[in-house]
Amino acid sequence: MINILIVDDQKHIRDGLQAMLRQFPLQLDSIYCAISGIEALQILRQHSIQLVITDIMMPDMDGLALMAQSKEERIQVDFLIISGYSDFAYAQKAIELGAKGYLLKPVKREDLQTAIEHAWQEVNTRQALSRNMEHISRRARETDRKELCMFMQGSVSDEAWVLQTQQQNPELWRHYRLCLLREELWINQAGASSSHSMESIAYSVYSRQGCICLQHRPYLILAVEASIDTGALPTALKAGQMDAITAMTGPQQGLKGLPGSYTQVLELYRHSYLFPDQRCILPTHTERLEQQWEIPYEELYALFHLIGTKNNSAITQGISKIFHKDALQRYHIRYTQQLCRAIVQMLEEYVRVIRPYMGDEVLDIECLRNLFDYPGIREYIQALQQQLLRLNQFYYEYKCSYRNTQDLNEAIRFIHESYHKPLDLAMVSNHVSLNYAYFSNLFKKNIGKGFAEYLRDVRLDKARRLLAETDYKIVEVAAMVGYESYKSFTRAFRDVMDMQPTEYRQLMRRKLEREGKYQDTAL
Repeated sequence: MINILIVDDQKHIRDGLQAMLRQFPLQLDSIYCAISGIEALQILRQHSIQLVITDIMMPDMDGLALMAQSKEERIQVDFLIISGYSDFAYAQKAIELGAKGYLLKPVKREDLQTAIEHAWQEVNTRQALSRNMEHISRRARETDRKELCMFMQGSVSDEAWVLQTQQQNPELWRHYRLCLLREELWINQAGASSSHSMESIAYSVYSRQGCICLQHRPYLILAVEASIDTGALPTALKAGQMDAITAMTGPQQGLKGLPGSYTQVLELYRHSYLFPDQRCILPTHTERLEQQWEIPYEELYALFHLIGTKNNSAITQGISKIFHKDALQRYHIRYTQQLCRAIVQMLEEYVRVIRPYMGDEVLDIECLRNLFDYPGIREYIQALQQQLLRLNQFYYEYKCSYRNTQDLNEAIRFIHESYHKPLDLAMVSNHVSLNYAYFSNLFKKNIGKGFAEYLRDVRLDKARRLLAETDYKIVEVAAMVGYESYKSFTRAFRDVMDMQPTEYRQLMRRKLEREGKYQDTAL
């Protein structure tokens, strides 16, 4: 696509040229018109024009003056000159200024088309060459940046490379800071990275000569001119509505110090978690932090002793106390990291105990291992609190389950021991010190049948053994297994076995006789 500007002080010529251009088999984007060189210059400054068709003789500013001024302002555009004068001096001057053609009025359609096609071919060739050169230049810059990034991160480079690279931007490497920028995002927040937007803002503050991008991910890292005030970039980011954390090293000298500066800027960034209200972290924020400490295990044990009590408010208060900013901001960031690791280890111990009872439910302990996976310390503490409260609920249910199992085991033991006595649900629930209704529901939920049905089955199981193995009378067997009357026993027996107790005894004795005869025959 090509944009063309027609410049002529006569309207009928402008209209005629427009009409002819639109009939040519060319991919034209836009056709602009101007009545003078002054107006044409304004259009050239405001729009991307590839070709100008201009008259030579015009009031205020003629075509040759327009060409000269465009060249002086370094406006990249090609010119075709048209004139009613066949004076070679005009053509010669136009060619000296870079005109791609010289046409006499009245302009012939064929001549104009030929001149336009030649100019169009030159434009295409130049644009393709420009794109190729830009691509080559961009790849070269990217290669240089990657080499610098690798050197910054500790890759070994020879002395010659260091000196050569330093000479490419000697002013910057003589006096620079390393700057890390990380846009503050919520976990899983959608949206593309804004590192290129932040990079553009940095260039506006330091200029292209005073700023070099070394890394885009996971953080934007720049080498910037150290003489610029440290507050300039954070202020520009805020004005550009970029909510970013900035970490800046002190002034550095020489490219050799770049790896050390990289270690320092990462350390400064990690300390930004201790100062969530500070948008720009400098060495002055960390130089007084204590390097020796003791992890508050007593407070941690006290916190975990609350697990299973269902006291959520006390757990929340315990977390807030352990992670209070006054405590964290006394020490190097490693203290906070060790504190996080200690809590994760305790979480793992508790989960190991109750995992068999959790079913499909799980705690996401993995999400708590790395503090720096979160936008800030506040978000990490929220995630920690959420997992501790979930553990509290699981552990409470586990303790209830364990306690209920003990109570049920004791209740069943008591039933098997006392089945021959008058026995009811109230007596058993009192024996294990549980509420009547609660024990009834608990019993049925865990045993699979109600208390009365379970007691009947225990008594009848004992009765069947007595009927098969002894000669006690039916009324005696009924009393021995806890039934108050012969009638209630026989009714219960018939309902379960679908026969009378006497029938069952006869059936079992015939069975024993058959088994005895079989054994005699076998012998």
